[in-house]
Amino acid sequence: MLATVEYVRFSFAEVLQNSHVLTSIMQNVVLEEPYEFVPPIESDFWCWLLRFRFKSFMRKTYLVHSSEIRGVERFRAALDAGQRVMVLPNHSRLSDPMALGFLSGELKCNLFVMASWHLFKQDAYSRFMVRRMGGFSIYREGNDRQALNTAIDILVEGRRPLVIFPEGAVSRHQDVLMELMDGPAFIARQAAKRLAKQEPPREVVMIPVAIRYSFDGDVEAAVLPDIEAFEHRFSWHPQRHLSIIDRLERIGQALLSLKEIEFLGRVREGDVHDRAERLERELLSQLEEKWNLKDRGEGVVARVKNVRAAILPDLVAKRVTPQEREARWRDLATCYFVQQISHYLRGYIAPGKNLPERIIETIERFEEDFTDELKYHGPVHCTMQVGEPIPVQPDRDRTAKRDPMMVEVARQLQAMLDQLASERTPG
Repeated sequence: MLATVEYVRFSFAEVLQNSHVLTSIMQNVVLEEPYEFVPPIESDFWCWLLRFRFKSFMRKTYLVHSSEIRGVERFRAALDAGQRVMVLPNHSRLSDPMALGFLSGELKCNLFVMASWHLFKQDAYSRFMVRRMGGFSIYREGNDRQALNTAIDILVEGRRPLVIFPEGAVSRHQDVLMELMDGPAFIARQAAKRLAKQEPPREVVMIPVAIRYSFDGDVEAAVLPDIEAFEHRFSWHPQRHLSIIDRLERIGQALLSLKEIEFLGRVREGDVHDRAERLERELLSQLEEKWNLKDRGEGVVARVKNVRAAILPDLVAKRVTPQEREARWRDLATCYFVQQISHYLRGYIAPGKNLPERIIETIERFEEDFTDELKYHGPVHCTMQVGEPIPVQPDRDRTAKRDPMMVEVARQLQAMLDQLASERTPG
């Protein structure tokens, strides 16, 4: 992961003149090459070996200095009963998959983890390590039958619990859950059907796990250098007469204005959240209409996934002209922007809600969206709350609009996150 950001200083006029550069700013989550399934390597030796460096790695890379696991007895009871366990955590930070090592260590039980394919394509070292820690790939831009079958087999065989992040993407706001995908319930039901035919029959359970990070340091000291770096980029005089929240709000308005100029050619008036939501709706609808998508799905993550799935096949197969290739990458960059802007929630920072970690999340989102770099603030404490196991029924109630099991997972996760957030003191 990237450490300290080396700031590139722009004048505000230069930023406006070069706002098209922001379209190309995009984390490497979409690849222009044929997908190849990456299976896990089940190696208890490597998992054991990596535990010796795990805590130092979390401190150095993600600034996670301590941890706490609550309700672990529920998880342990499911394992002792021989139940097949699917673990469903929320996903607000890139550190979440690694943070599950705290839970794994407490249980003395290794895990399998379904992970986006792009994570295996970063470099040879990452691919080597992720596979040996139980990671296997899922292609988010298409139907990945191999990944689904692997996940079902893992549950049926029951050698390790299976981890799937049901939000489908990193939310970047830990206190508010995104809409969950129904895919985990499909996998769990398929495994339950197979296990029901075995003798003796085994039960599959879904266990929600809430992950929350708390920051107990000096928030102003942590974020002020980043805030002043943004103000300097915009050629602003340091806005020290304003509160931290007001300064963050002004930076957010400036960044949104840049994107409005890029996509609309002008800056709109009105409430910043109204403008952001309107731009998000318009851009996503334009993409869906352009790519002739009839079934548009629900939730921004699912809708963006559908657009990318329409754009990529001919791009990967090299069936496009150079001009068409460039146009498709512009659309992919727009998809990325739409998904990123959807994470800026109305009221997330407000009177009585200015939790230290929410302030830090906001400046980290600004950094990622403006520079395409990841910067962490710490030290932070990781708390995990294990929820109540949810028994998996082989058949779904088809009269329900949303899968009832995923509805219950979402209810438990949000309730646990609310409880953890309530223990914090506004900054």
